[in-house]
Amino acid sequence: MFSSYLQYLISGLTVGATYGLTGLGFTIIFNTTGIINFAQGEFVMLGGMLAVFLYASGIPLPLALLGAIVATTIVGALMERLTIRPVKGGSSIQLIIITIGVSIVIRGIVMLTLGKDTFALPHFSGETPIALAGASFMPQSIWILAITGLILAALRYFFKRTLFGKAMLACSFDRKAAYLVGVSVERMVLFSFMLSAFVGAVGGIILAPLTLTSYDRGIMLGLKGFAACILGGLGNPFGAAAGGLIIGVLESFGAGLISSGYKDAFAFIVLLLLLFVKPSGLFGRAQVKRV
Repeated sequence: MFSSYLQYLISGLTVGATYGLTGLGFTIIFNTTGIINFAQGEFVMLGGMLAVFLYASGIPLPLALLGAIVATTIVGALMERLTIRPVKGGSSIQLIIITIGVSIVIRGIVMLTLGKDTFALPHFSGETPIALAGASFMPQSIWILAITGLILAALRYFFKRTLFGKAMLACSFDRKAAYLVGVSVERMVLFSFMLSAFVGAVGGIILAPLTLTSYDRGIMLGLKGFAACILGGLGNPFGAAAGGLIIGVLESFGAGLISSGYKDAFAFIVLLLLLFVKPSGLFGRAQVKRV
């Protein structure tokens, strides 16, 4: 029984790390613009699909991964310049609808150009399972957890120690005040989309060897990443990462102990229950506004 529980835990943490990265992408854009980017799941899908395409074209795996990350980051920049910036000053609902439209367009282009098949990337360090206390896991799980931890540490340093990161945080607190002290708000918004696309692409690439990837993979990853973002507290980057891990573990235990047929429902059931009890999320703070 212990080995089964350990197996569920490892599997849940592995997938949950990617949910956390997706949720982190939501948070980065929300903190700078105040909108929810529902194309974030497509960034995850795009990273995995482009890596598969480049690798199948004969490019060495490390260069294929780097090329996919760079290309997805450029897509994030183009999305901001071509769809978000032209409607600057629009309502949040208008901007959210635009992100949904961009999501549909990206998914359609990938389907038409790369096909509807399911693809897989090679494992980064072989496919020999590692045994641990009766459980077993693939070496790719270590890559996923290590890269997720590295990205979180790098982002923490970026936002806490660098001038550029502090400027992005200033936009999240008060955009008008940030503009008045010389911060280029438009540049911060552009960079937030690029950084969000970068994080999403990395998540899609590290997960593709384990769970495969396809043109419609981003839909569910985006929804679960959004659930992780809300669970951890909207606007809290590290809360989003923790929320992703929690959802991944609950999903794994639910599939193993109850039924795998309800695997995708557990995240949203837990989210709804939490919103009734603590609407601000596990690590979010309730805000009080004077009217």
